[in-house]
Amino acid sequence: MNEQRIKKEIDRRSFLRSTAAVGAGLVLSPSVFGQTAKGKKADDINVALLGVGAQGQVLLDACLKIPGIRFKAVCDIWTTYNQKRVSRLLKKYRQEHNVYVDYREMLDKEKNLDAVIIATPDFWHAEHAIACLKAGLNVYCEKEMSNTLESAKKMVQTAKQTGKLLQIGHQRRSNPRYIYCYEKLINEAKILGRITTINGQWNRAARPDRDMPVKYDIDQQTLAKYGFKSMHQFLNWRWYKGLGGGPIVDLGSHQIDIFSWFLGANPKSVMAGGGTDYYDKKTHEWYDTVQAIYEYETAQGTVRAFYQTITTNSNGGYYETFMGDQGTLKISESVSRSDIYREPSAPDWDKLVETGYLKAPAKKAITHQTGAVVDVRETAPAGPPSYMLPVKMDKPYHQPHLENFFDTIRGKAKLNCPAEIGYETAVAVLKVNEAVEAARRLDFASSEFKA
Repeated sequence: MNEQRIKKEIDRRSFLRSTAAVGAGLVLSPSVFGQTAKGKKADDINVALLGVGAQGQVLLDACLKIPGIRFKAVCDIWTTYNQKRVSRLLKKYRQEHNVYVDYREMLDKEKNLDAVIIATPDFWHAEHAIACLKAGLNVYCEKEMSNTLESAKKMVQTAKQTGKLLQIGHQRRSNPRYIYCYEKLINEAKILGRITTINGQWNRAARPDRDMPVKYDIDQQTLAKYGFKSMHQFLNWRWYKGLGGGPIVDLGSHQIDIFSWFLGANPKSVMAGGGTDYYDKKTHEWYDTVQAIYEYETAQGTVRAFYQTITTNSNGGYYETFMGDQGTLKISESVSRSDIYREPSAPDWDKLVETGYLKAPAKKAITHQTGAVVDVRETAPAGPPSYMLPVKMDKPYHQPHLENFFDTIRGKAKLNCPAEIGYETAVAVLKVNEAVEAARRLDFASSEFKA
């Protein structure tokens, strides 16, 4: 083994040890991050994190598992909590960085950034993303792309004008299990046959509004400067009109995006019902319960998609179910909520198991009410056997989407959710709140999906 190969092997082993430690949640010694701290390597990417609340923390945690990502700046108006918490964490990882309250000061002073991750409230997305793009930076922006289509359209146009990357945070589009279902099962093997119906939901248990001790409060002048009337509004902005879009945008956006992706079409119409039925309407301006029906026209025919999000009960959690005349695919980021079923009239799926498209169903023993096993060879009366995906997802949910963004910056990939796709989803999702208010079916013009 020559000297160069020995060096590569040492580097590989060091990397494996360090990532294993990170995955275990250990606080690593400075020596592990020595090369990152000493100087920027050719493949390293200098990043700023703009907005370091709960979602910003999730993205940061995923990024810290990705080699070559160096956080150089953190920007958040909540200096007494968010900013301190994240800055302390980055110091443990030996990532030297500066902290800011105003993003304009950050862009003015930080001259060695390659990218910015934006996880601020929805109503700030457009202003932040556009300013960062114009500053010559690549942008990863959390969904919803914006709380208005006019602002979302400006984001798309600015990305085109500047030639910089703009990835929208619909992370399922980079999830290997979702990619496999789309490419291999639906489009290649066509195991569902003709898709006729989709069901999706995100049910979440009732919970009190977020609150914090007074000692962490942001002063009123700063709150007003950045668009908030009170600390309560700052902590619970998703429920306020003009700031967020309510659960249908915050939660449903992820799944409605998958409807359109898997069908290869944008919706033709939507009708919806909902209301603030449980919480105080003074602090929950958006609907806590929404049920929507989309109509799609595909090459195979009409597809109707039913979607609900409720925030008063968690029954069933979150998933998307695609039903065709030959089978059913139930998929979720949560692996435990995923199953594939064959219709009795469909062609035999044994060949799909033999060729590796599917994993064979596990044999299930059935019991009487007494709990006694009848026969392990019998089919459970609850339904047909459940097939499984042969693809695993063993990373944090957001990590593959961030990796796709960084790999595209490096010239090794293409964005899985560029601005144009994020805009199409915003059009489909924001119309739901309009439909609830209008109390009637609303049609989409194909031109609406063009930015």
